[in-house]
Amino acid sequence: MNRIPIAIFAGIVGLSAYLVIVLWIGDIVQTMHWALQAVYYTLAGSLWVLPIRWLMLWAAHMRG
Repeated sequence: MNRIPIAIFAGIVGLSAYLVIVLWIGDIVQTMHWALQAVYYTLAGSLWVLPIRWLMLWAAHMRG
């Protein structure tokens, strides 16, 4: 079976779940010091890249 449709579905579902969690935690972080907010939003804005990279490599059959 072709991996691309599976990867697309997993990516959409995974990123949607990630977005919900990040926004939920973001509501809590919003009341904290600006430095903690900066760290949180920097991490939250960049950590999604790692699983998506793996998913793209998996879909292309180039495990890395």
